[in-house]
Amino acid sequence: MIYISRSPLLRGAVLGLLLLVSTCSGLFAQGSPSPPAATQQLAETIRDTLETESFAGALWGVHIVNLRTGAVLYSRNADRNFVPASNVKLATAAAALEQLGPEYRYETTMHADGPVEDGTLKGNLVVRGAGDPTLGGHRQRSDPTEVFRRWADSLRARGITRVDGNVVGDDTRLDETPLGKGWSWSDISYAYSAQIGGLVFNENTVDLRVSGHQVHEPAEVTWAPFETDYVRVVNRSRTVPYRKEEKEEYQRLMGTNTIHVRTQVHPNDSERESITVDNPTLYFTHVLHSVLQRNGISVEGDPADLDATGLSPTYDSPSLRRVASYQSPPLSQILQTLNKESKNLYAEQILRTLAVEHPPETAEDLDPASSPLGVKAVRQTLARAEVDTSHVQLVDGSGLSRQNLLRPRALVRLLQHMWLHSDPQVSSAFFDSLPKGGEEGTLEYRFQGSAPARGNVRAKTGTLSNVSSLSGYVTSDRGTPLAFSLFCNHHLAEGYQARSAQDVIVNALARLPL
Repeated sequence: MIYISRSPLLRGAVLGLLLLVSTCSGLFAQGSPSPPAATQQLAETIRDTLETESFAGALWGVHIVNLRTGAVLYSRNADRNFVPASNVKLATAAAALEQLGPEYRYETTMHADGPVEDGTLKGNLVVRGAGDPTLGGHRQRSDPTEVFRRWADSLRARGITRVDGNVVGDDTRLDETPLGKGWSWSDISYAYSAQIGGLVFNENTVDLRVSGHQVHEPAEVTWAPFETDYVRVVNRSRTVPYRKEEKEEYQRLMGTNTIHVRTQVHPNDSERESITVDNPTLYFTHVLHSVLQRNGISVEGDPADLDATGLSPTYDSPSLRRVASYQSPPLSQILQTLNKESKNLYAEQILRTLAVEHPPETAEDLDPASSPLGVKAVRQTLARAEVDTSHVQLVDGSGLSRQNLLRPRALVRLLQHMWLHSDPQVSSAFFDSLPKGGEEGTLEYRFQGSAPARGNVRAKTGTLSNVSSLSGYVTSDRGTPLAFSLFCNHHLAEGYQARSAQDVIVNALARLPL
């Protein structure tokens, strides 16, 4: 069970801004020093920022490189292992671009298994999953069932208005292990820990809204899509007086689709949260079944997971005809959602896709289409980047596991590799996938105001409890591109304090007279 309480974020933001201003205002205040003096001042700024009481007992790793010359501008614990959190997504994205290509697309297809007589399909509808994370996802959240409604239109266009059989989901393209190695059981209710699989709809979540009404009375709980009965919601929420703090509390019971809501909300206020589902394949077919019924396609059978039916579809058989499909955006766009919004599910789907499309030849002992096999593919890209992979441990594609270990020097080496990549489309797609400081994604509310790195820095964030990381690119005051990796492990500070320290360092890099 997870309790999410509204902490005083405004106080944290103000303190972080004060730290940023006070540290950066003294940097290079005496004019533009020579490059050696500038790097010395940079080192002093980093030291003064990190060696504070707030980070007593914490471990910082920092590595900064001039991308024009390859010179190391600063290094601190760069060859120690750190839990990188979502900075793992940089390695996943790089491997995907190299091995799948920026134009790679997923295709999910629906097939009619049987003849059509007088408008009736005498058989099943079978949806063949490709592992696509985008169907009904981030870019379609305003109307996640749009694709399913188009599929209903396709059936009618083919003269099909009734289905005698079931709506079956085939998720066998990817390994069916639902979660990543080392993921915490206490995270399973929340969207950042959504189950992985060959079929994905609405990022394998339902979207809850809790609206306050009369004080001391239960709040109203609604959910999308269309309050599907695939989940059961137990409403134990409460509308609380304004003097009492609001609190979000949700729990999906493990192995079920029963969601307990104990959120406390003010009158006329509302809270939103995306909660995961168990068995995403059955969720996919359940919602599709409902959408077909709502759009004039009568379905006599039930939603079903292929594993429970005993069917073995042969997709090149004349009796199994494609009747509808959905093609994802190109990988270059998918990676923008992955990195800018830090979508764990996207990373895990892509990791297993690598295992399908480019399985390493030296991994015969690993299960096909599995995360461990995808990790092998990622390690190949790291090796091409001249990273010493004997000191790298990866177990997932998103960084949600604390069993991942990376060194700051290794991550900067990967950033250099992608910056100088022989394929400019790969290089630009990687760079464009990263959020821009002060403007978008996970960096939208950082580097605000007149911060020198605003609109300049492109970097990936990473956050777990007691872990904070930031790695990417920033341009110096005179236009020199720099790559950096900033890791903080074992800190007991507030999260905003670690982020503010990172921002101070990045702003100092943006001011460097190089």
